[in-house]
Amino acid sequence: MTESRDRPARSRLTARGAATRARLIAAADQLMFERGVTQTSVADVITASGTSKSQFYQHFTSKDSLVSDVIERRRAYVVEQQLPRLQTMDSMRGLELWAEGLVACHGLHQGAFGCPLGSLAAELSDTNEDARRQLASAFAEWEQLLARGLTQMRANGTLREDADPVLLATGLMAAVQGGYLLAQTARSIEPMKVSLEMAIAYVRTYAEV
Repeated sequence: MTESRDRPARSRLTARGAATRARLIAAADQLMFERGVTQTSVADVITASGTSKSQFYQHFTSKDSLVSDVIERRRAYVVEQQLPRLQTMDSMRGLELWAEGLVACHGLHQGAFGCPLGSLAAELSDTNEDARRQLASAFAEWEQLLARGLTQMRANGTLREDADPVLLATGLMAAVQGGYLLAQTARSIEPMKVSLEMAIAYVRTYAEV
């Protein structure tokens, strides 16, 4: 189901229907976070959400259309989590606090499960082109938030004029995703912490002295 076809159906939802849809998406999100997309079936989602097969197909044409909504839910979660720190990031300490917040949040799982978006990207990018594009857009939005903060740091003199906020944001994102992956396999938050510390150390080379 394409987004344009899905949108009118959503606008006609009753409050009860919207609650059922939200329950299905939340259940799918949790199961796919813990098990992965492949190991989560429509039947699993129906059971976990306390809904019926007919209710599922009232809201989704297929598992793929549900996955699209899970991606959107995770994109919104990541943006909501990142926005407060990135909107006010105007110093090296602000950048460090952003990284520390990421590490602290992931530390709650002892490094398990990986990045909410990255885990989906690893599983879907080579098998679901629509999902890959949706995830690429989500990552681009995340990077843009980082780049805006770095641009602000350059504008206020924290970073030199030759600092490229877009390239630095890409490097930081790579450190985040690599850190998530290493933390997931090690079941320890330390690799993510080290990865981000080293990325920030590189950003600091552009700091005005």
